[in-house]
Amino acid sequence: MFRTALRNVFAHKARLLMTVLAVMLGVAFVSGTLVFTNTISDAYQKSSAKGFDQVDVAIHPDGRQDEGDKIGKEPKLTQALLDKAAAVPGAESTIGVVNGFTAIADKDGKLIGGGFQSQGGNYWGDKDPRYPLTSGHAPQGRNEVAVDSETARRAGYKIGDTVRLSVDGPVLKPTITGVFTTDDGNVAAGGSLALFDTATAQKLFGSAGEYDEIDVKAATGTTQTALRNALDEVVPKDVASTTTGKQLADDQATQIAAAMSGMKTGLLVFAGIALFVGTFIIANTFTMLVAQRTRELALLRAVGASRRQVTRSVLLEAFVVGTVAAVTGLAAGIGIGAGMRALMGTFDATVPDGPLVVSPGTIATALLVGVLITMLAAWLPGRRAAKIPPVAAMSSVHAKATTKSLVVRNTLGALFSAAGVAVVLFATTMDGSDGQAPMGLGAVLLIIGVFILTPLLSRPLIASAAPVLRAFGVSGKLARQNSVRNPRRTAATASALMIGLTLITGMTVMAGSLQTSIDKMASSAIKADYVVSMANGNMLSPEVEKKLAATDGVTATSPLRDAPSRIDGETEYLTGVNGASITSLTDLTLSEGAFKVDGSRVVVDDDTAKSHGWKTGSHFTVSYEDGRKQRLSVAGVYRSTEMMRGIMLDNAVLAPHQSDPQDMQVMLKTSGGASGQVKDKLEKALGDNPAIKVQDKKDISNDIAQMFTLMLNMLYGLLAMAVIVAVLGVINTLAMSVFERSQEIGMLRAIGLDRKGIKRMVRLESLVISLFGGVLGIGLGVFFGWAAGELLGTKMATYELVVPWGRMALFLLLAATVGVLAALWPARRAARLNMLGAIKSE
Repeated sequence: MFRTALRNVFAHKARLLMTVLAVMLGVAFVSGTLVFTNTISDAYQKSSAKGFDQVDVAIHPDGRQDEGDKIGKEPKLTQALLDKAAAVPGAESTIGVVNGFTAIADKDGKLIGGGFQSQGGNYWGDKDPRYPLTSGHAPQGRNEVAVDSETARRAGYKIGDTVRLSVDGPVLKPTITGVFTTDDGNVAAGGSLALFDTATAQKLFGSAGEYDEIDVKAATGTTQTALRNALDEVVPKDVASTTTGKQLADDQATQIAAAMSGMKTGLLVFAGIALFVGTFIIANTFTMLVAQRTRELALLRAVGASRRQVTRSVLLEAFVVGTVAAVTGLAAGIGIGAGMRALMGTFDATVPDGPLVVSPGTIATALLVGVLITMLAAWLPGRRAAKIPPVAAMSSVHAKATTKSLVVRNTLGALFSAAGVAVVLFATTMDGSDGQAPMGLGAVLLIIGVFILTPLLSRPLIASAAPVLRAFGVSGKLARQNSVRNPRRTAATASALMIGLTLITGMTVMAGSLQTSIDKMASSAIKADYVVSMANGNMLSPEVEKKLAATDGVTATSPLRDAPSRIDGETEYLTGVNGASITSLTDLTLSEGAFKVDGSRVVVDDDTAKSHGWKTGSHFTVSYEDGRKQRLSVAGVYRSTEMMRGIMLDNAVLAPHQSDPQDMQVMLKTSGGASGQVKDKLEKALGDNPAIKVQDKKDISNDIAQMFTLMLNMLYGLLAMAVIVAVLGVINTLAMSVFERSQEIGMLRAIGLDRKGIKRMVRLESLVISLFGGVLGIGLGVFFGWAAGELLGTKMATYELVVPWGRMALFLLLAATVGVLAALWPARRAARLNMLGAIKSE
């Protein structure tokens, strides 16, 4: 039976080619994902480990501890503590670390790096072992800075150049005095690193004489653990804690692995979708091969082969096909992984140097996935093959599906579909986070149910295309009849395309609805013409609001200032605003009371009011961060939005209690409204600072939506793999169907149907099957998009369902294009069949 299985593989190698391609694509995606993520993760882990070469023990400040009515103070690492650490036996050297956000502009004034990767820090002394200088000297004083070599290369900076940078808003223009190398992962990811002398860095990022971290290097012969134990004796327990360099490296490696895990999981999900779609092709292929070999398999039974042996022979064929596909897929996946890494360089997302990582786990996974998927998909056709009775050797046909089997199938499909719809509808009534799991379960049940029902649905849906097909004469009529001749085969072919379009349509509906909701959210929350904020979301210096208020044409400004407080024994963050102008800058709906923010009067959002049991006229005591208390009264309650929420009070009341006031953003109104000219004037007033964003309502909406658009485009690209596999399925089914109907096609040619008519028949058949799958996919996608939106609406008050009809028409056109392209080769093959040879074939 093994020799028989091998003979059948070689006899039908052309017909199995599409199956090999489908499995190969899925395996290539899986192995490529594993190679890419393992390579990147390994490179970052090794790079970050180098960064801890100079750190044997690190001292970190412990977090703020709030208690009772008191706001805990942020612990500080002082010069005195650094001196104590340096004097500990076994300590060879100590470095005080200061760091924070620093945006560097290139020579065109644009921000280098991605904002979040733009960092700053201190250069320790004249020769910092962390940052070896490649040219120049260490920075000294406020007007000197050192930059990393990658940033200097990308921006074209050299020693002596003046660079524009910003820490919290105001523009600084120091001179570059040094260029250094670094193993910092942020720089490797395309960010930038600017270093000042320690005194300057402390003033820019914190307070004089204070550090964010103290790194201690052990003397020769002293272990990290011994040094840590010695440091624990001098480090106050309520101020700071110690961690060994090895533990820091291990923690960093864990964080990198966790960060890559999300990407890996996401890519593997789409690889799984491609493989799932590929199972339809495999099942279809083996079902048709079994049907075409009815007489052969029945003869094997007649000469003594058992059912188990017949099933085993089909599974052996699948094993050979799966192994070939898995090996070629693994090789292609290694190439994909290498290509994806190289591609990152074209987006300026550089990665630390390191070898391509092809782990034994990747190889095992690729081989296992390829072989298992193929054998599982071939098991059912193999089981059917074993049931062929020996008497079928006397005939060219074997038993068709019985009425009972069709009734059982349709009943199961109806039950699964009804259960899926019910669970999805139930999930839409739940809270956003609670409803995710039920909705996922319902979606799976519904897709399974529709797949089971697809043969039943194919007849009426394809029949509805009859009026259009009649226009193509005999070719159109034959195409319609061929499409429903074998409903199970048609269903399996269409289902592959259906799954891909279901996902694409569902995501498109959600993306369109989210875009509309974001537009409404931005326009309904604020009246301000512009909102000014830092590019990376960090805090702004109060100087920014002062400069904006003094700009010609600005009629009203209000900073939004975040401040911790204690209310009723709990930590609450207050939002400081300009009480005199906030009503002209926001567009919030009052639930009760008046929007009065002055003196001791505040306004609160409805969620906060409900949690504390407050209403208009309620009084409460707040403890500020400086320990002072004040009695405040609720003047009004407003409905919270995604952009505005919390307790608002006047900055004139809040500022005296803050040691280092900083603004989250600044809202402003101008006499001329929002325009390009006004925006240019505001940016110029701020020194054309690349670290600061000046945005109108549309900019805010686009900024938020940009993330969804980028994600959607990535998902489209990933789902294209599933669509390609579906196209292979249509080609495979049509090609094998043409072979199966060779005699019939020969007879059609003999009675007068020309080659063009044959081609048209096969193309129309492909078109009908593809449109059938497209209609099902788009219908399911719209339903899932609506249901997911209902779930999202519990978290986003402005959510509104938007069905992008233009995109739906485009997807239907895509399905039609798939049908036309997939039929090119099978149609040409059918038209070129020798008429007499086809009639004589069996």
